[in-house]
Amino acid sequence: MTKDRNKQETAVIHDGYESADMLGSLTPPLFQTSTFTFETAEQGEQRFAGEEDGYMYSRLGNPTVTVLEEKMAGLEKGERGLAFASGMAAVSAILVALTKANDHILCSSGLYGCTFGLLSMMNEKYNISHDFSTMETKDDVRSLIKPETACVYVETPINPTMKLIDLKMVAEVAHEFDIPVVVDNTFASPYLQRPLELGCDVVLHSATKYIGGHGDVIAGVAVGKKDFLDKVQMTTQKDMGGVMSPFDAWLLIRGLKTLPIRVDRHCDNAEKIDEKLRSHPNVTRVLYPDDTEHPDYHIREKQMRRGGGLISFEIKGTKKDAQRLLNNLHFIKIAVSLGDAETLIQHPATMTHSVVPEPSRTDMGITDQLIRLSVGLEAWEDIWDDLKQALDQL
Repeated sequence: MTKDRNKQETAVIHDGYESADMLGSLTPPLFQTSTFTFETAEQGEQRFAGEEDGYMYSRLGNPTVTVLEEKMAGLEKGERGLAFASGMAAVSAILVALTKANDHILCSSGLYGCTFGLLSMMNEKYNISHDFSTMETKDDVRSLIKPETACVYVETPINPTMKLIDLKMVAEVAHEFDIPVVVDNTFASPYLQRPLELGCDVVLHSATKYIGGHGDVIAGVAVGKKDFLDKVQMTTQKDMGGVMSPFDAWLLIRGLKTLPIRVDRHCDNAEKIDEKLRSHPNVTRVLYPDDTEHPDYHIREKQMRRGGGLISFEIKGTKKDAQRLLNNLHFIKIAVSLGDAETLIQHPATMTHSVVPEPSRTDMGITDQLIRLSVGLEAWEDIWDDLKQALDQL
């Protein structure tokens, strides 16, 4: 039986798996199978009826995937985890499970571009409306809650503006109306922030990012109450089919073992790069939660261990100047993901948030001059040298 370990550095390695249960295998085995056999027809009947625990078909559950789900539930301090084929599969399954036609979703003032696109589609097809709120005060949240509001959906830090939302405050207001709060915790990872402990109800991750950490898997995870996620698993996930493959789960289990070490190094490097960017004459603004000049630094102190590995900054010039900056880099890669060992850079207005109409992008604070940097694990001096030479050419 898994023990409840206090330190995440230990839990990511040991929780959710007992080698004695798997013939002493130190590493969780990869159950690369689509289906499972039954000893008798009656056993098959009992399992499909939910009267006996056990595996039936990998779309409905798989032992390797279960190990990942239990590890994630432990890290987020939730009752259970549920793994998906992608971060957007997790987002869509949870939002579909929580809503019906003509409902309303209250969102933080900035969202990942594909989440924005999903909300737009839900509005067009099912009249599920949404509003955006800065969520700076309780009144900000209360003022936009409607009788048909089905959930509150929050990103923090917000992609890519790095604005922070006070999760405990939002949860307190939402629960006055018995409305669940869903949090995309991708940018922070459970190592830096645990929304469930702050009163929120469901946590989502694009596990592609810091959970995996090596740029070799697409995946998503949700963590929350067991009853709710059991229902999601046997309805929305089962019938829409956005399930994680056993091999992807195996890769994520391996990635999790080094999550604390990696995230600390990402943070160490980001703090150095933040300091250097602020002093460069061609940088007009830097957005990094761990800097005391960040407007939401007080929230970072309350709910995040450290500032994370993402920095956004604005440059002097135009969209073409921003693109020229990216093109002049030597080893920093132009790519839209984050949390990898490699330092990655992208232009949100034309890449991750290009689906968002320009007026909405402007309202979110996404300008043509904004750059998002995922600080990698390389020597910070080398990261800065590459950035500096490209900035110097503007």
